[in-house]
Amino acid sequence: MSSITFFGAAETVTGSRFLLEHDGQRVLIDCGLFQGRKEIRQRNWEPWPFDPKTIDAVVLTHAHIDHTGGLPRLVRDGFRGPVFSTSGTRDLSGIMLPDSARIQEEEARYANKRGYSKHKPALPLYEESDAFAALRLFETFGFDKTRNILSGISLRFQRAGHILGSAICVFELATSKQRIVFTGDLGRFNAPILRDPEAVDSATTLVAESTYGDREHGEHDPLGTLADAVNDTVQRGGVLVIPAFAIGRTQDILYRLGILERAKRIPELPVFVDSPMACDATPLYLSHAHEHDFEMRSIVDEGFSPLRTAGTRFVTSSKESKAINGFRGPGIIVSASGMATGGRVLHHLKHRLGDDKSSVLFVGYQSEGTRGRRLLEGEKQIKLLGELIDVRAKILNISGFSAHADWHEMLRWMEGFKTPPKQTLLVHGETSALEALRQRVAAKGWPVAVPRHLEKVELVKP
Repeated sequence: MSSITFFGAAETVTGSRFLLEHDGQRVLIDCGLFQGRKEIRQRNWEPWPFDPKTIDAVVLTHAHIDHTGGLPRLVRDGFRGPVFSTSGTRDLSGIMLPDSARIQEEEARYANKRGYSKHKPALPLYEESDAFAALRLFETFGFDKTRNILSGISLRFQRAGHILGSAICVFELATSKQRIVFTGDLGRFNAPILRDPEAVDSATTLVAESTYGDREHGEHDPLGTLADAVNDTVQRGGVLVIPAFAIGRTQDILYRLGILERAKRIPELPVFVDSPMACDATPLYLSHAHEHDFEMRSIVDEGFSPLRTAGTRFVTSSKESKAINGFRGPGIIVSASGMATGGRVLHHLKHRLGDDKSSVLFVGYQSEGTRGRRLLEGEKQIKLLGELIDVRAKILNISGFSAHADWHEMLRWMEGFKTPPKQTLLVHGETSALEALRQRVAAKGWPVAVPRHLEKVELVKP
């Protein structure tokens, strides 16, 4: 019997963890951290619902922390098998996992200093040494190549187009002739930098994400709105602050700013990229040329660097970051985090929100309760770093930057199947998104279900 148990990203959009069992072998697809609400985050601290020592291999769809961030703890608690991924995922994980560990350690130190933890002492979920131990287990291979990862189980990575290294994982089970396909997080068609999601022609079981199962991005091209935001701020002599996630979103913004500058739709300006992780990740995006789409390669062939403008300055040290506070403008600051929940962008918002010449541009979905959402909803005062700041800057928002396929694009990707999967299981979505996509997939005549958290599903045979 073959089965999948849904230990994460089931009935929620975070904590991706799926245990594939076949002929006595156990493969964990993704090992993510749970993020978001406290009751969801608490799952990170619960005992493993399986013995890490019994896992034969881990396969990663991509490097985002909600797909990889539990791996250091898994290794600390006894997992010693290989971790299979693409080279892009390995390179990004080399940045993100140690950073996640440092955050865990800093939060524990702060809790002990302030004495607010019920645990004495407060401990990190894992340490930086655990992250490096996990990284030593990685084994990488390229897209469109089939590799036997365990006896009777082979794996092929196909491009997912979500972030660098992101992969659709196609498993072949030799004895049962089953093909199990995990989309991971599926990217968008015609998005910049990376090639489009690749089609899969068949599967007995498809495990598909549903992040935007109830939403559509529309046909809006953000280039024009981005140009308007830059030019309007320049005319007022201010600074445009763009809160942006360090991986994927920052590179997308730099790419589009470069297009606008080369087309002379915006002037040449100082562009400060103030995020150490983004500074480390951007060269990785450039070095993996095999993942670039045609337009990205064309810009390189024309002799331009596609992920910087003429005035881009990558800021790594805290001293350099603080020096930006004295910059009067006009110019652009791109800094993490994307929802203004933490990171260096908070310092820039503290110094720019009170300036009526400046603007703050949000370029992605802002979750309920975040500073980004509250600013977009028109709050006139907001607390930052212990101070109440009057909001005088112009607050702007652009849609069209999402790295997730919407429901139209999910169905477009599904059209690549020559025959329907015998079983489609929807994951990685909130309740409304899961139900909306379930109805749409069912309307295609496909057998489809939404697994519950901790549910074990027996896989159908050909």
